Amino acid sequence: MKEITIPQFELVYNSLSFGIAAMGAATLFLWLSRNMVSTAYRTAVTISGVVTAIAFYHYIRIFESWNSSYTVINDTITATGVKFNDAYRYVDWLLTVPLLLIELILVMRLSQAETTSKGLKLGTLAALMILLGYPGEVSADMTTRWIFWGLSMVPFTIIVLELFGGLKKAIDSQPESVRGLVNNARFLTVASWCFYPVVFLLPMLGMTGGAASAAVQVGYTIADVVAKAVFGIFIYSIAVKKSEAEASA
Repeated sequence: MKEITIPQFELVYNSLSFGIAAMGAATLFLWLSRNMVSTAYRTAVTISGVVTAIAFYHYIRIFESWNSSYTVINDTITATGVKFNDAYRYVDWLLTVPLLLIELILVMRLSQAETTSKGLKLGTLAALMILLGYPGEVSADMTTRWIFWGLSMVPFTIIVLELFGGLKKAIDSQPESVRGLVNNARFLTVASWCFYPVVFLLPMLGMTGGAASAAVQVGYTIADVVAKAVFGIFIYSIAVKKSEAEASA
């Protein structure tokens, strides 16, 4: 385990606690509010809640792993020898990242063929991106980290291009009252996702020891809360607006 200071330990501790609260609250809100939208959009809202529920569970596990790796007695922090489990995040992302893209596609209510096609394409690319990133994340060798970072950026770039180019026609076909929200959800997805590769790069850009460990954990937590909990609220808002527009029509 990397040597860290008490403030660094507490910063990660509190950010993980915030992550647990945010994911848990978002899950309750999304599942309890799903009946506020029309039947056509309940699957998208339900999946949004599934995403935050999976993240809620994994944040509890990450929190427990972090606490078991260090002990703080008075003004002294000591590594226990229990390895912090970085794999929890990647297991979470492998499940939730494809679902994030699928819920965006579902709330747009495209044709069955287009929904299936785009869902399979983006979901597969998202899973590949996560699988390629993990070997670099757990490696202490900078060359290995750079190689797998570069490989994972290939499906990442394809996804971003699809979000901006491939979905433009679908966004233009949305009701005018929700077009802005859908577009904002698309931008939120890309912006929050761009934060992950930047955080991944921190140990490769000269940040070392406890500072790097704390920055990575806090950075990933911030990105997760935005990409899952905040994005889920966007999906719910789009579903409500589209339900209202369709009811009025």
